[in-house]
Amino acid sequence: MKPVFVTGDKVKVRAAEVATHCRTPHYLRGKRGIVARVFGAYPNPEQLAYHRLGVPYLPLYQIEFDFKEVWGKAAGATVITADIYQHWLERDN
Repeated sequence: MKPVFVTGDKVKVRAAEVATHCRTPHYLRGKRGIVARVFGAYPNPEQLAYHRLGVPYLPLYQIEFDFKEVWGKAAGATVITADIYQHWLERDN
């Protein structure tokens, strides 16, 4: 699977609830951020957790969030970064 986002794109983390293993922190779901880095494509860890092959490989991004967006209060110019797979992201125009 090819990356659909590039560095600088505005994204939003899907606010989905799942009953199985996932690598997307709950506190970031529904939050808006910016793609800081595109790492490439890797096996899907949500499939690997169940001893599956993890295919198709999924693009992995480093997303940068403003501290206030995540925790609701200002902390200067503090940012939070998280590595999030493409299937958890949507474009935020």
